[in-house]
Amino acid sequence: MSGPEHADARPWPAFWVCAGVASITILDLTKVNVALPSIEQGLEAGPTELQLVVSGYVLALALLMVPMGRLGDQRSRRALLVAGLSLFTVASALCGLAPNAEVLLAGRLLQGVAAGIHMPQVMGLIQQLFRGAAQGRAFGMFGATIGLATAFGPLVGGLFIAAGGEQDGWRGIFWMNVPLCLAAIIFALRLLPRSDGGARRLDLDPVGIVLFGGVVVALMLPFLLTTGSPQDPSERWWALAAFAALLGLLILWERRYAARGRTPLLPANLFRAPAFRNGAIVGAAYFSGMPAMFLVTTLFLQTGVRMTALSAAAVTVGFALSSAVTSWAGGRLVARHGRRLVALGLAVMLLAVAALIVTALLAPAAHVGWIMAAVMVIGGLGAGFVIAPNQALMYEEVPRSQAGVAGSVGQLGQRVGTAIGTAVALSLFYATVYRENGHAAAIVVYHDAYAAGMLAVAGFLAVALVTAIADLARRRGIGSAGAA
Repeated sequence: MSGPEHADARPWPAFWVCAGVASITILDLTKVNVALPSIEQGLEAGPTELQLVVSGYVLALALLMVPMGRLGDQRSRRALLVAGLSLFTVASALCGLAPNAEVLLAGRLLQGVAAGIHMPQVMGLIQQLFRGAAQGRAFGMFGATIGLATAFGPLVGGLFIAAGGEQDGWRGIFWMNVPLCLAAIIFALRLLPRSDGGARRLDLDPVGIVLFGGVVVALMLPFLLTTGSPQDPSERWWALAAFAALLGLLILWERRYAARGRTPLLPANLFRAPAFRNGAIVGAAYFSGMPAMFLVTTLFLQTGVRMTALSAAAVTVGFALSSAVTSWAGGRLVARHGRRLVALGLAVMLLAVAALIVTALLAPAAHVGWIMAAVMVIGGLGAGFVIAPNQALMYEEVPRSQAGVAGSVGQLGQRVGTAIGTAVALSLFYATVYRENGHAAAIVVYHDAYAAGMLAVAGFLAVALVTAIADLARRRGIGSAGAA
């Protein structure tokens, strides 16, 4: 690959372009959640349409990430990032102008396609620009940026709804993307390193791409159709049988493709590397829990405690700020402490989840928001030690030639985890509401619903913690063997 594949004279300006692009994308995932009641009122959208506004974006993003990461590895990451941002700009304008729910859904799907094009290039570029300790610092800053974007998304959405009104305030959350994307395109063209595939033949593994798409759709579909309502179709779970069959076909095909001397869509060496495999599991489990925690908490505060969208979103601000601080510190400490940082962060987050459940059950309604805000600060301190250190450890042995596809696989696990975790937590929340409504006081119903949803969050974080501890034990075993 020509261009500065091995180094760049000014990596940090390019890094901030990548971090900005990732922030725009993640903001668009989280700020829409708090705007769903406004969209429902403004467009008279039903529950299924509202679910698809969120899940359609995630599904389209997940389908394209790995193929686009592979394409970026073989061609120009800079060109693909700019192309994705350009399409994202057009799609955001379409969402802002949407006269009905159908057009809004089309715009969201197009946004997901665009994000699926440019997001894989972000991780590939960061791995291209940095190595060693510098990469740990870069992932620390990247983790801080993503943490801020994830936690500030609901607040941004709440601000636009407060400013524009319940009827049309949601349109502003899409229009804000247009100037942000245009600025990002200008900076990307000026600051990102040029690279191209030269005369090398493009090898995309089309059969693998089709099978991979079927695997992703079959896995996500039943969860995207799960709302917790008694009317949810029970037949949706048959899709998991199709997922198992397609996954088997994909594995067989990828082995055959590699045996012919070709490069498969999902290189087997990535999954044989314990650092990458364990890091991917930690990331997927963590992102199954964290976004669901935000969504269930803001939903409980809005529907159960009757707080405004802006006030409910403000509860998470402390999480964003504290996680940004520890993400920055974690990127610098990961070389010394490794997986211990990740395990510590996950343990703190589990304690915070338990404290949030106790607060919802026992605290007076007038004080529950303030207490939850304080608990969120503690949870954020732990979260910062998870994202950045886990990414640094996960990619430490990945070849630069596979940086894009490795970053895509990691982000795919996070996005699929987000979709599944959110669906599970919300279905438990709403199933409790449907079951207890009319049999207990309204506040008691929402107390129980919140506890049910947050138990799912705790379960996902526990999986991440167990995996992190197992990886820590593996690394200590290697260290002991090396010393011997």
